[in-house]
Amino acid sequence: MKNSILHYSVGALLYCPANNKSIVLSIITERFGRLFSLALCLEDTIRDDCVEEAEEILVSSLRTIYFHHQTDDFYLPKIFVRVRSPRQIPLLTERLEEASTILSGFIIPKFSLENADEYIQTIQAVNEASKNKIYMMPIFESPSIINLLDRYQLLYTLKEKLDAVAEFVLNIRVGANDLCHKFGFRRHSTESIHSLRPIANILSDVMTVFGMDYVVSGPVWEYYHGANWKSGLETELRQDRLCGFIGKTVIHPNQIPVVNAAYMVSEHDLKDARVILDWNPDHNSLVAGSVQRERMNEYKTHYNWAQKTIMLAEVFGVTQQTLA
Repeated sequence: MKNSILHYSVGALLYCPANNKSIVLSIITERFGRLFSLALCLEDTIRDDCVEEAEEILVSSLRTIYFHHQTDDFYLPKIFVRVRSPRQIPLLTERLEEASTILSGFIIPKFSLENADEYIQTIQAVNEASKNKIYMMPIFESPSIINLLDRYQLLYTLKEKLDAVAEFVLNIRVGANDLCHKFGFRRHSTESIHSLRPIANILSDVMTVFGMDYVVSGPVWEYYHGANWKSGLETELRQDRLCGFIGKTVIHPNQIPVVNAAYMVSEHDLKDARVILDWNPDHNSLVAGSVQRERMNEYKTHYNWAQKTIMLAEVFGVTQQTLA
């Protein structure tokens, strides 16, 4: 299991088209707060005939943010670029020059057997030439994982490939909307992705294969205004977290504080986690009542949970509320 704060700290990943020129001012003025990450998208949000222009704007935006950050004190989020193809990765890194130091990595869309080797080799090559580590975040959203006859073998084969470069894999991400598209599904603001069984089963399989070794982020919630958008997001986040997903792709700033609040740790859980991690494994008994004497803590059973709880507390904070 990933045991570094870095892997848990991507959190709410705000998607923005790479040709959005206003993003520079939003970052410099901390319009979105101080606890989120940023994804500049060159893929689905950009028209095919506008990619080159979007690349120009992206490079200009990142260079401007970089130079402002040399003199101004503002929150600099982790910044990722969602690319269309492997060739964009070295080209953009080179064009950014010194500004590439504020780039955390690249998001790999529709990660599949057809493109995995080329993306992985490209990330390795870029890191060999870079002074700072450049991460990758593959997205499992390709229609190829829908096929039940092939899914398990496909996922484990892709995991084997990623395991070879695990030091460069920051998160595993899932693209539920692309998968829903294949079925013609669209959930309403009162419905959770975890109730769409064909999609939920795919997400569960991704978690089963990757969740013991990687941080897997939750899928996008497309509602940000109107009736039920917040309560619906809160419901899905509770289910995300219960199923092991950490963080979430967001498409509007309204969603950022909701995601951050959902991953706060209760004082109750934090106290139990500390007790479990401080346990002497040589003690005669490896089981005891919890701090509040309402559940059982077991050293061997809850150690991984305790590690994860401590890291979530460090990233998202602690709440006195009992989490439902």
